[in-house]
Amino acid sequence: MKTQEQDCPVITVKNVGKWYGTFQALRDVSFTVKAGERVVICGPSGSGKSTMIRCLNRLETFQDGEISVDGRALGDDMVGVQALRADVGMVFQSFNLFPHLTVLENLILSPMTVRGLPRTEAIRDARLLLERVRIPEKEGKYPNQLSGGQQQRVAIARALCMNPRIMLFDEPTSALDPEMVSEVLDVMVELAQSGMTMICVTHEMGFARKVADKVIFFDHGSIVEEAVPEHFFGTPKSEKLKLFLGQILR
Repeated sequence: MKTQEQDCPVITVKNVGKWYGTFQALRDVSFTVKAGERVVICGPSGSGKSTMIRCLNRLETFQDGEISVDGRALGDDMVGVQALRADVGMVFQSFNLFPHLTVLENLILSPMTVRGLPRTEAIRDARLLLERVRIPEKEGKYPNQLSGGQQQRVAIARALCMNPRIMLFDEPTSALDPEMVSEVLDVMVELAQSGMTMICVTHEMGFARKVADKVIFFDHGSIVEEAVPEHFFGTPKSEKLKLFLGQILR
């Protein structure tokens, strides 16, 4: 049985507009995400999907509309932004690991400096998460000693070290060689099945079918279609989505 808290949106996006100069990147975008919900955002390159997800933790500003995340209205308050980012983990295309730090040091840095966790506790938590992403033996390695798939799994573990309530993924497999994609997706599937609230921008439609509660299709900065996977893939309504799926599912 769902609780009242699970039925309440933890993310609300309402009529959001975003410009880069005269170019409008987002057009009147609205959607909600409930606690524990897994949402996949897809669309052609340049459709606004990555811009949208980056607005959710204020890596990008927006000019019109409203966004609230975990009860916080996103504005210009940088103190509020720092608190937001402590609760919202993000994984990028590029792994963004500190090259001069070992895997373990990459994981314990933020919990110690941002959350004030004692080093022994940070190390304990980091080692548990390295087990969870299936690379505990790599804790003493440096990023350049790891494969791309291993680096991305470290990046996921690093985000989880902050004990976030929400995880954002911006095309986490797009920079990986094909043989490394599945090892990262397996970790993301396990995370999704654990009940984590997730928003993932991806072209991995197999992942969307397997774990998404709903899939949102962007084109030219707008939401064209939003549906549960069964209807999104089985009975798409718009011609744009039919064309997109025809190209990506070949």
